[in-house]
Amino acid sequence: MEMPLRAALIGWLAGDPQLVSQLNSINEEAPSRTSLPWLAISASASTDWSTKTETGYEIRIALELHCRGDTPGSAGDLVAAIQARICSLPGQQGGFAIVTREFMRARVTQVSPASRSILIEYRFRTITA
Repeated sequence: MEMPLRAALIGWLAGDPQLVSQLNSINEEAPSRTSLPWLAISASASTDWSTKTETGYEIRIALELHCRGDTPGSAGDLVAAIQARICSLPGQQGGFAIVTREFMRARVTQVSPASRSILIEYRFRTITA
């Protein structure tokens, strides 16, 4: 179930004209040759979240945004747009339904004097259709 959710999330993010206009790449994996800024899934993990009658999964997905910026708030608007788009991901997906989605944590790292890496982690609870 992890892979279908990853694909749905990347497709949903890539379908946002505002994000596409601000990012050079939105991928499932870190791009090998793309200039900043870009967004990709950094990692994901899943555990059982089944009920007596339905198969379910709790899936954590960490997205990594690499961007330019030498001040602490330089990517704030872009992160807010990414989070808003994640929150609007439709619950009904092909083969599964998202029951809950929850922001877990974010971490910002200054990679160089002019670039940052921002990790954004969400937890999704899903039930298979």
